[in-house]
Amino acid sequence: MKLLTILKEIASGFAQAMSTPWWVEITTAEPNCTYYFGPFEDHTEAKSAHSGYVEDLAGEGAQDIKVEIKRCKPVELTSCASGIE
Repeated sequence: MKLLTILKEIASGFAQAMSTPWWVEITTAEPNCTYYFGPFEDHTEAKSAHSGYVEDLAGEGAQDIKVEIKRCKPVELTSCASGIE
């Protein structure tokens, strides 16, 4: 009986993860910020859009830009350590 419960919880977690949308997470060292862009239907859509966001941030002078495409539910779309948003 416990095995069935565990399997149901795993299946439920997997289904929930698969329904979570894709986001582009971009972090910059200067300013020290994290930005989220999305949501996107799939990884491919997010990947094709991320270069425009990077270009915009670089144009604004952001340095050490890192990009991660992942499934998540961001609470804030922009978060900066220095309080600048």
